[in-house]
Amino acid sequence: MDNRSKSFSNRILSIDALRGFDMFWIMGSSELVIALLALSKSNWAMQIAAQFRHSIWNGFTFYDLIFPLFLFIVGLTIPFSLTKYYKEGKIDFKHAYIRIITRTVILFFLGLCINGFLDFSFTDMRWPGVLQRIAICYFLAAIITLNVPSGFQTLVIGVLIAIILIAYWLVMRFVTVPGVTAADYLSKEGNLAGYIDRLIIPGRLYYKYGDNEGLISTLPALCTTLFGVISGRMLKSNKSQIYKMLWMIIFGFILLIIGIVWSFVFPLNKILWTSSFTLVTAGCSLLLLCLFYWLIDYKGYKKWAFPFIVIGMNAITIYIVQGLFDFGIIVNIVVHGFIGYMGPFKDIFFLICLILLKWLFLYFLYKKKIFLKV
Repeated sequence: MDNRSKSFSNRILSIDALRGFDMFWIMGSSELVIALLALSKSNWAMQIAAQFRHSIWNGFTFYDLIFPLFLFIVGLTIPFSLTKYYKEGKIDFKHAYIRIITRTVILFFLGLCINGFLDFSFTDMRWPGVLQRIAICYFLAAIITLNVPSGFQTLVIGVLIAIILIAYWLVMRFVTVPGVTAADYLSKEGNLAGYIDRLIIPGRLYYKYGDNEGLISTLPALCTTLFGVISGRMLKSNKSQIYKMLWMIIFGFILLIIGIVWSFVFPLNKILWTSSFTLVTAGCSLLLLCLFYWLIDYKGYKKWAFPFIVIGMNAITIYIVQGLFDFGIIVNIVVHGFIGYMGPFKDIFFLICLILLKWLFLYFLYKKKIFLKV
């Protein structure tokens, strides 16, 4: 934990707010929206509610954007976090590597703990996970950023992204799984990513035939993080705010259009993290970042974003804590005596209390200037 006083004057608050907005939906808000929409039995309500669930396989919903957006923000902060290791034109590689490796190991281990590592039932445990993928993508993106000369970073990272996404598409398309026809190369049973997961990853997988945080699908996820690195470099530059926003809009729409076109031959799929999915989510992330940057850092409208900033300053904290501790226990203690009388609003009221309790926990940490630095 970091108890040092924080000065927010030099922070780009839109990054914290966007991170908090992203985590807000994981704190129970998506379930709240679904519960509210369930009060209406209309088709339009059910269609909107579907946007707050993950796609079953191919397809794209708003909720599918949550994890890619977080990885994008992880990359976004890397150029800022590594600045402290540049001194007098030289890079302090020793301390930078210590910091990067330490953070990676802690994140990976915490991810294992959330998955039940401390139960010591390793044969039934799911080894991949969200924090594990964040750790790997952060490590690789940070190492690349640290070792590529600053003047060539955008070009080198852009070329690397293109190579990975094209190679992933070609490998998934033309390397067939034994016993599977070429026509089924993107099916749950027949995709190469799932086949490799079944061969290599021990324990329990996310779905029967593979894992949504599996091995080779982490490569395009790395590209999501690298898109964040490029965007972070732009935000960190001395360009004007107008220039930065125009860059985000133009580049965001370009990625979105290329991803949509690519999806006709390589469908959008979060579980496989297809190349088209990588581009579409990176484009959406850039456009969301531009919106938050325009409202908060350019126009100066900050008050509305405060609840999100509180979450964003301790986003990893709440993800870990709610993964290890059931906040619903406390909510039940407080409301169990009367919540049964609320009829169809019972679930809605419970979820509101649950989200509020989590936010108050984060607000307490915020006021005490306690931030989990991993």
